[in-house]
Amino acid sequence: MKSFEGADLHEQMVKLVQREQTEYREMYRTYADNFLSVSPQLGRFLYSCVRACKPTRIVEFGTSMGISAIYMACALRDNGGGVLLGTELEPSKAARARENLSAAGLADFLDLRVGDALETLRDLDAPVDMLLLDGALTLYHPVLKLLEPRLRTGALIIGENAIEGIGPYLEYVRNPGNGYFSQPIPFQDARGNEFTVVTR
Repeated sequence: MKSFEGADLHEQMVKLVQREQTEYREMYRTYADNFLSVSPQLGRFLYSCVRACKPTRIVEFGTSMGISAIYMACALRDNGGGVLLGTELEPSKAARARENLSAAGLADFLDLRVGDALETLRDLDAPVDMLLLDGALTLYHPVLKLLEPRLRTGALIIGENAIEGIGPYLEYVRNPGNGYFSQPIPFQDARGNEFTVVTR
C-alpha cells in the first residue's frame, strides 16, 4: 500500500474513501499484509494521553497488527491497569496483533474483537474513557455515533487520518453543539490527526 505522505496526500485519501464507499470490507482485506501503523510520534502522543487521562477502558477502531495498541497498553500497564478493547476486521491481522502484544508482555491488557466494528462494538455496555479511530475512514462517524452513549464526559478521542472534506466526522466533532471540543493535533499536519474531548 502506498504511504500517505507528500503533497498529493489529500487526493490519495479521496481515492481511498471512494473505494471504501464501494466495499470497505473487501478493500481492507487486500491490505492484510500491511502494518498500516501509527507513526512513532503519534504513538508517543497516544502513550502520553493514556498516562494523563488514566482510562479504565480504551476502544481502538482498527487495531491492525497492534502497533498503536502496544503504545496504549504500555501506558495502561504503567498506570496500574485498564482494558484496551481493540477491533480488527481482518482475522490474520488480529492474530498478528495478539502475537505482538504477547511478545511485548502486554497481552493481559488486550480484549480484541474480530469482525466489522459496527457489529463487534454494538453490545458494548461499559463506559469508554478514550477512543482511537484508526480504521476505515468512512466509518469514523458511524463508529463514533455507535459509541457515543458510552463515552464519558472528558473522554478523549483521537482520529488518525481525519482529513478535512472527507466524510462528516470532522464537521460533527468540531461543532460544539454536538458535545465535543476538537482541534487538529499540531504535528504531522498532512496526516490529518484530530484531538477531541467529550464535553457533554
